[in-house]
Amino acid sequence: MICLFLFRRDLRLEDNTCLIKALRECDEVVPLFIIDPRQVEDNPYKSPFAIGFMIDSLLELDQDLKTMGSRLHLLKGFPEEIIPKINADAVYMNEDYTPFSRQRDERIKEKVKGKLVTCEDLLLTKKRFFLKEGKPYSVFTRFYVDVKDKPVRRPEVNNLKNYGEMKDITDVKLLENLHFQRSSFKGGRRAALDTLNRAQTIDYSLRNFPGLPGTTRLSPYLKFGVLSPREVYYSVNEEIRRQLYWRDFFTLLAYYNPYVFGHAYKREYDCVPWVNDTNLFSAWTQGKTGYPIVDAGMRELNNTGFMHNRTRMITAFFLVKVLHVDWRWGEKYFATKLVDYDPSVNNGNWQWVASTGVDRMFRIFNPWLQQKKFDPEAVYIKEWVPELRDLSPADIHNVYALKVDGYPKPIVNYLEEVRKAREYYEKSRSTCN
Repeated sequence: MICLFLFRRDLRLEDNTCLIKALRECDEVVPLFIIDPRQVEDNPYKSPFAIGFMIDSLLELDQDLKTMGSRLHLLKGFPEEIIPKINADAVYMNEDYTPFSRQRDERIKEKVKGKLVTCEDLLLTKKRFFLKEGKPYSVFTRFYVDVKDKPVRRPEVNNLKNYGEMKDITDVKLLENLHFQRSSFKGGRRAALDTLNRAQTIDYSLRNFPGLPGTTRLSPYLKFGVLSPREVYYSVNEEIRRQLYWRDFFTLLAYYNPYVFGHAYKREYDCVPWVNDTNLFSAWTQGKTGYPIVDAGMRELNNTGFMHNRTRMITAFFLVKVLHVDWRWGEKYFATKLVDYDPSVNNGNWQWVASTGVDRMFRIFNPWLQQKKFDPEAVYIKEWVPELRDLSPADIHNVYALKVDGYPKPIVNYLEEVRKAREYYEKSRSTCN
């Protein structure tokens, strides 16, 4: 029996649930990746940084397959149109969870008529995302308490080599025509394993300090499945494992509530009277707000395709509750820049900060207090805002009172705008049905 395995967000051979299943059940497995123009070309949310990382990972995956007498087969087009035309006895693929992916996969299922085999590849299975009352979880703390001690299966070593080849399908040269940017991350399995090894030695108590090495930087490798969540789970401590559960939480929250793509999870916040000033939005995207920690975060994002998690929260808060710009504008901007862009996780984080999601609190991240607390020596700010490098940390934390050549004064009054934000949210709650 000759089968297809369709790589998507699982660009690895080890601990790849449905790939290993296919290799066990089929005589030959043809490894295939389909470049879908709806994702890498005609997509207003596409990230050139993410595409560059994906290309690195695909090229290395191809090299790994060549050592086993096969290669990565590439085609361009719509998977639901391409796959039925290939004369395979079965098609295997790991599940994907966004509305676009689910609709695409449903069309594939209809076209191949009983030949499709799918597998779950998250840390948890979907059935574990339900409360005893039969409803999906909507509070992370309760979810985490309920599942954190549940068994997680061990990563599975892949010693199988019965990969096949189809002569009439093109190869990785097809990647040469994709538009991409190089991020600060190297894609591929070898870089992923190096990053995972380093993650085991970091001091995670420093995770909130953007100028210090306290984060794992594993997110792009998890997004593209270069590492499996189980490989990470069994390599890190409980604090980092908690972040894996956040990833599953946001993924499955969006899976069972797909309306969150485009709407507030709490529908009473769909009527916030956003100001949406395009000049303020432009200043935010360029890192020219006059708020150093915000500007540093946005410049890191624009230049590297990555932003520290603490500054992701600060910059998102600033856009939504200080500049009064619709959180969906920020969600989209992050999507076009992040090397680790994951639709469900990005959406969940933006709604969390915007207080439109499952969290019950009206979140406040005062940028002046945040930078004093988490970048006290202004290490991070000086790295990304060179206009301030000659100032002392104390002056940087009070730069609103100074005149600095080449650096803007704060574009809005923080306290006044946060007060307005509370009024806007209250207005939405009282008027939105």
